[in-house]
Amino acid sequence: MKLTRTKQYELPFGVMGLAATPDGSQVYAACMDGSVHAVEMATGKTEVFEKKHDAYGSGCVLLPDGRTLISAGYDGVLLWHDVATRKCVREVKAHAFWSWQMALSPDGKRVASVTGQYLPGGWKYEPAAETEPSVKVYDTATGALVASYGHTPPVLSCAFSPDSRHLAAANMMGEVRVWDTQAAQGAESGKPVAQWTSPDFTSWGTTKSHHFSGGIYSLAFSPDGNVLVGCGMGPMGDPMAGNGKMTWQRWDWRAGKKLDQIKDGQHGSGLMETLAWHPEGKHFLMGGRQAQGTWNVAVFSAADGSLVTSLDSKSRLTRARFTADGKGLVASVIVGPGKVKAGQPWAAMGRVQMYSVEV
Repeated sequence: MKLTRTKQYELPFGVMGLAATPDGSQVYAACMDGSVHAVEMATGKTEVFEKKHDAYGSGCVLLPDGRTLISAGYDGVLLWHDVATRKCVREVKAHAFWSWQMALSPDGKRVASVTGQYLPGGWKYEPAAETEPSVKVYDTATGALVASYGHTPPVLSCAFSPDSRHLAAANMMGEVRVWDTQAAQGAESGKPVAQWTSPDFTSWGTTKSHHFSGGIYSLAFSPDGNVLVGCGMGPMGDPMAGNGKMTWQRWDWRAGKKLDQIKDGQHGSGLMETLAWHPEGKHFLMGGRQAQGTWNVAVFSAADGSLVTSLDSKSRLTRARFTADGKGLVASVIVGPGKVKAGQPWAAMGRVQMYSVEV
């Protein structure tokens, strides 16, 4: 597989959330100033949605009919936007803390959001128990809360299975839980159907400060629904350095069993933030930011997990989505501001990109 960047457009602020039409012609970006932008990829024409979040915009999803966009932010709010008018039509206060990540069920009927603040649970600074459900699921048509699930905060990532039935969520300590969202309501409805922990995604700091760092920052079910992939950053001695292993693992999620992981010698150091399965199911992409190494975006074989291709985009890749036909890839980016002179505005830090995909 070969990735070639064909288009790139600037946005004033770094992009943390990304949604796109199936053909990639229209892209939606949730930005660090709380704004949400629509970008026409053929021309670069950009429009801003009417209502902003009161903190970082952390994610956005486009409903299958293309008429409604839902965004989330560090204000803990979910906003429903009318795509045609760019106006906000619904606002839901989902969390008391940040929405770290959101996910849309493939059938478009449910949207999930995960939260959680790292608070000390004791003198060793172990994480305290959650003060609110860390995983919440809402009806996209009405905005009603339809399910809440407990987890150990902070919960950083979530993903729905292809059949929209199961929801996975993972935290900073490398713990993954999977729920059946269609289970009958009752005492057992909030119990995970699968649960496991991987120590390869977290570390306990031994330098400068003592707390967990790293975590699983993205999850993605394979197109056939049998495998779950997680990516993030592995162990490091200094939690402030951000130079843990760039890593992914694949699991048989029903059994909670690790199948494989990134191979030695095929990774650098840094935080991986996004996963995307190619529609054919033969490859998956991982991207993020590197501290040391030769790449920050890479494609791996689903057959044996080997590295197929990689590139250094010279930036932080926050989200990536393949087009429905598998011939394109849209991505969102944050770049450094460079040297900023006193009294001068920062340069544009956001980018939306299009790549051609040759299989």
